[in-house]
Parts: sequence; C-alpha cells; structure tokens
Amino acid sequence: MDSDAFDAFYTTSFSRLVGQIYAMCGNVTEAQDCVQEAFVRAWDKRRMLDAEQSPEAWVRTVAYRLAVSRWRRVVRARQPADRAKQPQQSPAEPDVTRVALATALAKLPAEQRRAIVLHHLCDLPVAEIAREVGVPVGTIKARLSRGRAALAEQLRDEPVLDHGAV
Repeated sequence: MDSDAFDAFYTTSFSRLVGQIYAMCGNVTEAQDCVQEAFVRAWDKRRMLDAEQSPEAWVRTVAYRLAVSRWRRVVRARQPADRAKQPQQSPAEPDVTRVALATALAKLPAEQRRAIVLHHLCDLPVAEIAREVGVPVGTIKARLSRGRAALAEQLRDEPVLDHGAV
C-alpha cells in the first residue's frame, strides 16, 4: 500500500474504527487515542498491508489490544502497592501487658511454657498438644495447671500479704 492509498484508507475508516473501539471500551477519548496509535503502527507497516487482506481488521485488532493494555495498566495502578516493595516499617512498640506476659512466660519451665503457648495462643486442645509433644494427656493438664498458677503469681498486681502475721 503506497502513501496515497494509506491516506484514503485512513480517511475512510478512522471514524468507523473509533466507533467500534468506543463500543468495545466505553471511552471515546481512549478509543480515538488507541485507533490513532494503531494507524501510526500501520503506517510503519503500510508496505506489508494489502487492501485484499483487510487492513481495517489489522488496525482494529491493534487498537483493541492497545485499549485492553491501557485498561490493565489503570486497574494495576488502582491496586495497593506490593508489600515487598514498600519500605520496611518498624513494628509497633509492645504494650506493658504484652511485655509483662512475655517476661512471665520466659520464667516458666520450658515444658509448661510450651503447653501454655500451644493451648492458649495456638488454640490447640489438650489431646492434640499431648500428641504433638508426645506425652500423656494428664501430663499436659498438669503442666497447664502449674503454668497457669505460676503465671498468675508472676502477673499479680498487688503483692500477697501474710494475714497470719501481727
């Protein structure tokens, strides 16, 4: 296709193609931009375009693909940014209660601490903890009981007064 034939092709089909792409994408400005870009690309390939091979279909396909690509970019831009690419944020300072609990848990024997964490923080039933740890259910119950008593003592707000002393 020579430049005169291309000019005639552009003049006769631009408006029709804009209408078709507009019907597909729903935005007339976007349709005009995409069709114009498709014609720019067609100009570069005008020697390969043949009137018998429907150059209008080629331009329509390119314009539609451009519209879809633009739509995808807009959708991607509206999505929240990838957390992996965000600057590292320092974790919030733990509150006094959390620090006190962590300190009290650290003072417990390892077996009691493990039973308390698995039961109260991981929400595992006693039987499942016993299976995971490899001890009888009664042992887990005893560790939980002793661990709770030790935590209660360590986390008490007021010191225990000896009422027997005068």
